[in-house]
Amino acid sequence: MPANNKHKLKLLYLMRILQEETDSQRGLTMPQIIERLQEEGISAERKAIYRDFQALREMGYDVQMLPTRPVQYALTRSELDFNEVMMLIDIVQSSRFITERQSNHLVKNLKGLVSERERKLLDKRVHVQDRIKSQSESIFHSVDVIHEALQRRRKIDFLYFSYGTDLKRNARHGGKRYVVTPVKVVFADGNYYLAGYDDEEAMIKTYRIDRMELLQVDDAPATRNAEIANYEFDEFAYRSFGMFDGEPMTATLRVQSGLMDVMVERFGRDLEVVKATSASADVRVNVLESAQFFGWVAGLDGGVTIKAPKRLASDYSEWLRGLMEGAAE
Repeated sequence: MPANNKHKLKLLYLMRILQEETDSQRGLTMPQIIERLQEEGISAERKAIYRDFQALREMGYDVQMLPTRPVQYALTRSELDFNEVMMLIDIVQSSRFITERQSNHLVKNLKGLVSERERKLLDKRVHVQDRIKSQSESIFHSVDVIHEALQRRRKIDFLYFSYGTDLKRNARHGGKRYVVTPVKVVFADGNYYLAGYDDEEAMIKTYRIDRMELLQVDDAPATRNAEIANYEFDEFAYRSFGMFDGEPMTATLRVQSGLMDVMVERFGRDLEVVKATSASADVRVNVLESAQFFGWVAGLDGGVTIKAPKRLASDYSEWLRGLMEGAAE
């Protein structure tokens, strides 16, 4: 590009230099800025650069003078700071429903929100062990189809797959298409799920969206009833374990004092404490009776015991005996 044309774009070059090389912690001195512009074939004086700073501020860019010696100038980013970008990258890399290619693309875009110095820090600090990435890139398309059906108040139909012992995807339902009324798309346990109403079983069931194939909006109108209208995912999220269904019930659990943080993380701060001592507390929570709930209790190594209802405690004991008998075979 001819030098005179470059000079006309001086403001854009200046903005790019500030974006790539400065942040709230480190800036460039005026001689450094002049030098960077000269490397691009642009000559500039201090007074002209000060006017450019003001123009950038009027355009909404937060150009600041840092309290350093010598004085440095920097473009700070008020929308997302370094720690927030690092957290978002960690979430992207931890999400199993995002493929490796999509993850890399999103991470690259997120890194573009910080300076070059901060990008190098991110390369060193961001790491999530044992990620399992989705092998289906159709997940976002499927979510869009479901939202279209919700807007049009139509059912959806799809094939639903699960992995067999041969690690091959096998179609459930004898290869027949599922037809359900979409109720809500939810994100839990690192995956997208659909809460959908099954007319044949007259109940709301959950489906892993990444296990759906050939998903489409059905011609049939969506079912409308009180159960669908009153469905609340937030409550279901606290009661369920791994998005598996089971009989809902209110349970009283005796929890050792050192595990109360675990209870709050699992059920939220609104759980009801029935009785408490310095050593333990009896808390009342809503759960779904399932093997996943029993496994969660067992995994706390006696720190949580089921006090009521007695039938739930009995079923848990029976479940444990079944595991022991199965291990002995």
